[in-house]
Order: sequence, then C-alpha cells, then structure tokens
Amino acid sequence: MLARSGFAYHSGSGHTVSQPRYLPGQRLGPYEILALVGEGGMGQVYRGRDTRIDRIVAIKVLTGELSDPPDRRERFEREARVIGGLNHPHIGMLFDVGEHEGSQFLIMEFLEGETLARRIGRGALPMEEVLRHAVEL
Repeated sequence: MLARSGFAYHSGSGHTVSQPRYLPGQRLGPYEILALVGEGGMGQVYRGRDTRIDRIVAIKVLTGELSDPPDRRERFEREARVIGGLNHPHIGMLFDVGEHEGSQFLIMEFLEGETLARRIGRGALPMEEVLRHAVEL
C-alpha cells in the first residue's frame, strides 16, 4: 500500500526489480505505462498516466499466472476491496480496478517519496520521527 507519510515506491528504492511485464508506452485500457517503479509479493507497480484526464497514477499489476497459486487472484481482489473501503488522508486513494488482456490491475494515487526500506537503510529512525509517522497513520 502507498502511504502519504512520505514513503512510496519509486525507481530509486534500492529494491531489486525483475523484468517489467509492461514497457513505457504500452497501455492497459486508458492507462499508459510510463515506468516500472517497484515490486511487491503479488505484483509490479508502475508510474502511469490516465490518458482520459491526464493524471499521473500508480498502476499495480498482478504478475504471474492468475492460477499460480490458486488463491493469488482472490488475495488481489481482497486487497482491492480493502483499499477501496479506506478513506484516510495518509493512505493513497484507489481510483479504479480493471483487467486488460488477462492482467488484473489496480489504479491508485501516485505518491512520490522515499520507501521505508530505503530510509531505514540510511540508519535507524529517531524516535520522534517514528512517533510522528505512527500518529499520522
């Protein structure tokens, strides 16, 4: 999940990112892929653009075959329902859910910033910073 606490996926995250499933310029419906920016256990996250309203968005695409493992698609759909039911100023908004040529995807608010993993990699967070982020969430 992308949070407004200043931490988000981005290309300088320090994470190893596998081969992108989509390349810049490709589309999932009205959403244009701009760049692969991160990766999680269930999918890849791209910086994209909603071509209908010219808005930058995060596109989270479920990777792998939908049947491997069997509950993968179910977990992805559950994540969409949970995120869609949230309304909090520190959690990125879910704009859309879709499927394009067999690929399921979520369209979310794109939030720029440093990943928590990268920030921790620079050293322990001071307690006041930890508390500030905890209170925000």
